[in-house]
Amino acid sequence: MARALAGREEYVVIVLSRIDNRLVHGQVVEAWIPHLRVQRVVVVDDAAADDALGKAAMRLAMPPGVELSFVPHAQAQFAALAGDAARTLVLFREIDDAAAAQAHGLPVGVLNVGNVHARKDRTQVTRAVFLSADERLVLEGLAKAGLTVELRSVPSEAPTLL
Repeated sequence: MARALAGREEYVVIVLSRIDNRLVHGQVVEAWIPHLRVQRVVVVDDAAADDALGKAAMRLAMPPGVELSFVPHAQAQFAALAGDAARTLVLFREIDDAAAAQAHGLPVGVLNVGNVHARKDRTQVTRAVFLSADERLVLEGLAKAGLTVELRSVPSEAPTLL
C-alpha cells in the first residue's frame, strides 16, 4: 500500500500490528498471514528475542516464504519496517508494548487486540480479550492518537472497535 505525502509516494506496509500474549501461533499462521498476504512477521518482544528455544519453535510454525524476526523493543525500527515494500505484521505480547512502540514511531494504522488473558484485575470485553481499566485507557489513548484499535481473534470475526 502506498500513500502520497507532501507530493511524494511513501510505502506504509505494516499491514497490521497485533497484541497477542501467544505471539506466533495458529491464529496468526493459519488466519492472519494468508488473509493479509504477509511477507514478514516481526515479533517485538524482549523475552522472545532472548529465547532461543521459543524462537526455534515459532520459526517451525511459519509458512514457507514468510520471513520471521525477533527484535527487542529498544532495537525496533518502525520507520524502516513501514518504509519498504514487504507486507509486514508486527506482533506485541502486551498492550503496554504497543503503546511504547507507538511512542517510538509505530505508524498510524490498525492495532488488532487478538488475545489478552484473563486476570483478577481484568474484565472480559470479547471472547478472547480481557482488559483492566488502565489497559482500556491506554487503548483509548492509542485510538485518539490515530490508530484504529480493533478487538478480534481472527479476520472472519466482526471487529469490536474502541
